[in-house]
Amino acid sequence: MAEGASSLPDMIPSPLDRIRDVLRDTHAEPPRPVTRLGLPLGFDRLLGPHWQRTLRPAAVLVPILDREDGPRVLLTQRSDKLRDHAGQISFPGGRIEPTDASTAAAALREADEEISLDPAASEILGYLHDYPTISRFCVTPVVARVRDGVSFEPDGVEVAAVFEVPLHHVLDLGAYERKTLGKMGMDIPFMELMWEDWRIWGATAGMLHDLASLVAEHA
Repeated sequence: MAEGASSLPDMIPSPLDRIRDVLRDTHAEPPRPVTRLGLPLGFDRLLGPHWQRTLRPAAVLVPILDREDGPRVLLTQRSDKLRDHAGQISFPGGRIEPTDASTAAAALREADEEISLDPAASEILGYLHDYPTISRFCVTPVVARVRDGVSFEPDGVEVAAVFEVPLHHVLDLGAYERKTLGKMGMDIPFMELMWEDWRIWGATAGMLHDLASLVAEHA
């Protein structure tokens, strides 16, 4: 190889670097206006005429583990004993409390409470589009790089299990399937992403699809 030449692998940015670049302009702390990105027709009617003004702020952490064998997205399975969304796949997170210093602080606090993920192990990369939900929350997904080797475990109360999905699978738009759910007399479209025996769907899959779409748009 000629002196000063770079090998091809050195010229290709890593997936985490691509995400960092894509989210660079979002790194300023929210709030931002609620964005109806990819939400189904009729969503406004389900939430009511003043849905945007009545949504409660919430935050989730989208933890990307910086593994030696490739980055992986960490997800949780909610306990089947919970009243809402029992057994579903989700990110660690919850409502933003008045004591939280920021949206990111709320997401990190929830991750610490639910899976004992040390907040100091996470580097905030930026934010995805705000995601309104039928349960009347406006969820801000906080994307973070989590250093390899950090420990975590489900609390056994809100979270029953944790698992990892390779980031390259999450970023593959062809891996998502658009389906519909009958609710309140309407067919509501939603995204579904399968990984091994795990079925990721609804808001969680919608947020991951948003990440994949943003990365694809900036390819």
